[in-house]
Amino acid sequence: MTQEVTAAMTVEAQSIKKLLKTLLARRETSVAIILLLVVILMSFASEYFFTQRNLLNIGRQASVVAIVALGQTLVIIARGIDLSVGSVIGLSAVTGAIVAQTTGSQVLGIGGALGAGLAAGLFNAVLYTRFHINPFIATLGTLSIARGLALLMTGGIPVSFNGWASWFGAGRIADVPVSLVMMFLLAVLFFFLATRTRAGRNIYATGDNPTAARLAGIDVDRTRVLVFAVSGLLAGLGGLILAGNLNSASPDLGRGYELDVIAAVILGGTALSGGRGSIPGVILGALLMALLGNAFVLLGISSHWQVVTKGLVIVLAVGIDGIQRGRED
Repeated sequence: MTQEVTAAMTVEAQSIKKLLKTLLARRETSVAIILLLVVILMSFASEYFFTQRNLLNIGRQASVVAIVALGQTLVIIARGIDLSVGSVIGLSAVTGAIVAQTTGSQVLGIGGALGAGLAAGLFNAVLYTRFHINPFIATLGTLSIARGLALLMTGGIPVSFNGWASWFGAGRIADVPVSLVMMFLLAVLFFFLATRTRAGRNIYATGDNPTAARLAGIDVDRTRVLVFAVSGLLAGLGGLILAGNLNSASPDLGRGYELDVIAAVILGGTALSGGRGSIPGVILGALLMALLGNAFVLLGISSHWQVVTKGLVIVLAVGIDGIQRGRED
């Protein structure tokens, strides 16, 4: 009897050890550990860190990056990249504000913002799938086009955008920012899409090996159109949230967000080579980026160091991914 109990305990210990090894090998676990360490350090470094106001502020800052990063994740998993999301945020916000002012309808304004984002995403998809332009170059061009259009539409002057837009940006549900609630709801939806649907399996298969996916009967071009359209749509939603938070839409809105979004995606474990990515990891990556930014503010560190840190995070994340890929190969 004692031998049976000992054997059972040995098997259980081996199972736990195997589980821990598997968890520690995942990027989400390492990001979660870093998050925990930063939280512990900041709780001692600043008395204002654990206040409700500051924690909700971190969540609000992370929400827009996370929402846009969800779409970027699908694009990168499918072996693409969308550099235009920052400019599309500005174009969508400006379009929504102008439509709302012209028609007097907040609903049409919201539709205009989302529609502009969707149109930009479809434009990127057409450049990639029909004209066979490398997505890096195609979306780099769209980045400039979208920002230029936003400036032309407004003359460089911010446009008032309130009403329902303000609710998206600054509204609260049970004292929790609406944008934060939307982030978690969309994360659950995208996790289901990526792991439980045929479309999600097609996205991973397309990124892993486009030729094999095509031979397996997957419409690779349609899959790529889908991910770019979703990325543009979520950038439009991000523009709506940012404009609502400020009660105005500026053509410079979203400038530099593409760096934050890509950093969150890569930090969360999504491989730039495609075929691999994690929705929970993206949320953790966005929270970590927002947490680091908040820490710099509370500690009085120059904002210029935030830019340096984002660059270092991207380089380290890509470097770690490259090392892991090399070992797997």
